[in-house]
Amino acid sequence: MNFPFKRVFSLLTIPALAGLLAFTAHADELKEIRIAVPDLSAGTQHSGGGVVDVLRDRQIFEKAFADQGIKIQWSFFKGAGPVINEAFANGQVDLAYLGDLAAIIGKSNGLDTRLLSASARGVKQYLGVVPGSGIKTLQDLKGKRVAIFRGTATQLSFDAALASQGLSEKDLKVINLDFSGAVAALAAKQIDASWGSSGLTALKAKGLAELPLNTKDLGGAGSVQSVLVGAGKFVDGHPEVVAKLLKAQQQAVEWLTQDSNKDAYVQLVSGLASYPPVILSQDLQDQKLSEVFPSTLDPVFLGKLQDSVDLAAQQKLIRKPFKVSDWVAPELAAAKL
Repeated sequence: MNFPFKRVFSLLTIPALAGLLAFTAHADELKEIRIAVPDLSAGTQHSGGGVVDVLRDRQIFEKAFADQGIKIQWSFFKGAGPVINEAFANGQVDLAYLGDLAAIIGKSNGLDTRLLSASARGVKQYLGVVPGSGIKTLQDLKGKRVAIFRGTATQLSFDAALASQGLSEKDLKVINLDFSGAVAALAAKQIDASWGSSGLTALKAKGLAELPLNTKDLGGAGSVQSVLVGAGKFVDGHPEVVAKLLKAQQQAVEWLTQDSNKDAYVQLVSGLASYPPVILSQDLQDQKLSEVFPSTLDPVFLGKLQDSVDLAAQQKLIRKPFKVSDWVAPELAAAKL
């Protein structure tokens, strides 16, 4: 019997095509989830603070995906947000816990990311100055040498704080230094001031810095929000994995938002970050964990993120502003996570 050529070709290729599809599905099977975090540690261990340290200490993600044979790869970057954005651009990262500005810059610059959850809100930032400098207010910084870590949430925080007092970076001599470099420069009196997180209180404890004000003294202006974002390809390609991961994250969030666990949290982070516990205790003494660490993408949180996007555009930290509501992963837009 003579088969038409197309019929013969079809019969021959169906098994081959099926084999190819099976191979492709196997090749696309997820083996690892790569998570990036800015490294806040001053020692040999890694610390990202907040929910990250709780997740890692309890191996929550590792346990959640053990039955699927999916490994969790945590990568900590001293270069913080700017380096993590590069990793996203190079396809080396699936998820990242980031401060608001780094995540905003990445999105504005064309990185295909999805906003998955909040990780912290209203985090205080401090002004650290050389002892005896006479600097008491942000107005006193005019013409002074001030270190900030550009491209990170600290820069946006500082700009917001300055704006609340009618100032901008143009009024100062801003020097770009990472967190460790800024602390070292302030201790050595090579700069007049630095703007940063609770780590500056370590210098105060040693008599190497004064902390005349923080964002709470400014009515919250300059407080930092942090987020969990995912690469668009990963989020769209593995929706069930993302849903499972966010559900697992809630175990850490539920523990973290219980104010009765504040002392245990302080001990955990201090141990990982090699900071004296008194630093974090003082930082959190007038704040409740239940106010700082909810993961919900609620209207208030999204509104503050939008304010951050608008300020970043105003200060020319980004070229293209965007709507935060369009950034939220579609399947999460109406979810309570």
